[in-house]
Amino acid sequence: MAETTPQRSPTRAPEEAPATLIDTSKMLAGERAALEATEAARESPATLGFVAELFMGRWRPDKLAVPVLSAPDRAEEARAAKWLGELAGFLRSEVDPDAIDRTGEIPAAVMAGLARLGAYGIKIPREFGGLGFSQEIYLKACVLLGSHCANVFSHLSVHQSVGMPQPLVLFGTEDQKKAWLPRLARGAVSGFALTEAGVGSDPARMTTRSEPDGDSLVINGEKLWCSNGTLAELLVVVARSPSRIIGGRLRDQLTAFAVEVGTPGVAITHRCQFMGLRALNNAVVRFTNVRVPRSAIIGGEGRGLKVALTTLNAGRLSIPAASLGMMKRSLAIAREWCGERVQWGRPIGQHEAIAGKVRWIATHTFALEAMLSLTARIIDRDPRADIRLEAAMCKLWGTEKAWEALDHLMQLRGGRGYETVGSLAARGEKPHPVERMMRDARVTRIFEGSSEIMRLFIMREALEPHLKAAGAALHSQVSAGQRARAAFAAAGYYAAWYPSTWVPRDLRLPKGIDPRLAAHLAAASRAGRRLSRALFHLMVRHGAGLEKRQLLLGRLADIGSDLFALTAACLHADECIRRGEEAGRVRVVVEDFACLAGARIEQAFRGLRRNADAHGYAVAQQVVAGDHRWLEQGIVER
Repeated sequence: MAETTPQRSPTRAPEEAPATLIDTSKMLAGERAALEATEAARESPATLGFVAELFMGRWRPDKLAVPVLSAPDRAEEARAAKWLGELAGFLRSEVDPDAIDRTGEIPAAVMAGLARLGAYGIKIPREFGGLGFSQEIYLKACVLLGSHCANVFSHLSVHQSVGMPQPLVLFGTEDQKKAWLPRLARGAVSGFALTEAGVGSDPARMTTRSEPDGDSLVINGEKLWCSNGTLAELLVVVARSPSRIIGGRLRDQLTAFAVEVGTPGVAITHRCQFMGLRALNNAVVRFTNVRVPRSAIIGGEGRGLKVALTTLNAGRLSIPAASLGMMKRSLAIAREWCGERVQWGRPIGQHEAIAGKVRWIATHTFALEAMLSLTARIIDRDPRADIRLEAAMCKLWGTEKAWEALDHLMQLRGGRGYETVGSLAARGEKPHPVERMMRDARVTRIFEGSSEIMRLFIMREALEPHLKAAGAALHSQVSAGQRARAAFAAAGYYAAWYPSTWVPRDLRLPKGIDPRLAAHLAAASRAGRRLSRALFHLMVRHGAGLEKRQLLLGRLADIGSDLFALTAACLHADECIRRGEEAGRVRVVVEDFACLAGARIEQAFRGLRRNADAHGYAVAQQVVAGDHRWLEQGIVER
């Protein structure tokens, strides 16, 4: 995708700004290298999506409310419904999630059955032997899998979200697609090898290298937590390749390779064990003089980080979809338990303290389903659409809220929630797997971008239009004259933009929308303009130092995520009503969610002005330096 300037207000922003607002002159060498590597892999979207516009104070729900096709393909709908039914039936009859958790293995018969169903090629085009389903159907499959067995979900999701299929579909040559996609669709398991022991979210520290040797390249290094590592036949491996001059500077490169696990020099040295997802099959993989042909390069030499980041963006929606499955399962368990468990003469669901937890699970389940449904539809309508912010928010918001839902469910079930399914069954009670679900769900806030990284990623993308408008004015590595010219141009831009954030806009709402839903959307529009002003005020106050104020940025990301969730919930509710759902039943769920989300949004706004961030940071540095080891006294030393 060519780099172009995002849409903006009528006053045109200056185009001479550097790529980043961050002042790299004051960074350590490692920080600077990591930033430059990541920035080099970024692509600016041709147009801004709903969330990016929201951060700029522009209310564009029409970018989120992609209309349903006027003439849907009924045959395709029937094919998808039939397959989803077959998948659900297979999971119910053939997959024992508790046995998989207990043994730490997905049985070969289960994997063979999934292959017969075509579950290894859900999104692989039919011309290459896959099912060729849409993003929306893929996410529905993830909901089914997440509601039943998180281990099987992870196995399949890793394979086709970050394993070989997705990078090949996005970046592969026709020869690569013909060579590998049919094999992958038939059930050849693939995995992803990016992380290293010293490399989490810092690509500049990668040590696995590829060196040219004639018509081939030779890979040496070691990867940690390689997804599907002990089962995979094929791996996507990201390695450092020889440096070259880019933009007048000698820069390291990262390249993505397709590697056959059976290639000499590839060794699985350790299978990792985890708190949950006990059949995850992640591994440490060592590469010793592994020779691969140049035809195995995916996306071109030096584009490995771009391949990795784009793949993660595209595949990131599967995790919140599985989280939605867990939330729906949690809601079903909570509903049943709150109706049948009696305390003090009444079902516990009639006690206010318990009812608050049930309502929380129900309303947030609806909101997450709305976020995923609308985002998936955007992708299916336009695969080139920029949904980086929407996908990141679905992942951040969805996994955080799923964890809270499970925590509420655990509290509702009490000792029965903490007890294992085997023990419950032995006592003759319904073996609801709350304990297993919590263990399996915890890692979703870490996988494919931790919550902390997601918040920073969201804000980096949200700041992009401002970086283009004011970056040079705040950057010490450019000349004083450049900074002065940039400041003058930025002043003209913001003189027009800032007043516009105070002016109510056309809400661009669907015709005939329920008036009470419209009122919530109007409130979200006002909060969106307030969000854009808050971001601008922080930029003015902190300048280039804003990137280090991660807690402040995190609050902004959380406000934006809740506004996205609220907007999606209202638009999805409108669709539900138009499809025939009883309006009052749908509306009451959205209105309750609006109350909960609105309270969080207001609290986050207050936290921008009054907080203990600076004091807390100072205390943390003292703790890390060992000044408060007296707090650790009284434990068993190891």
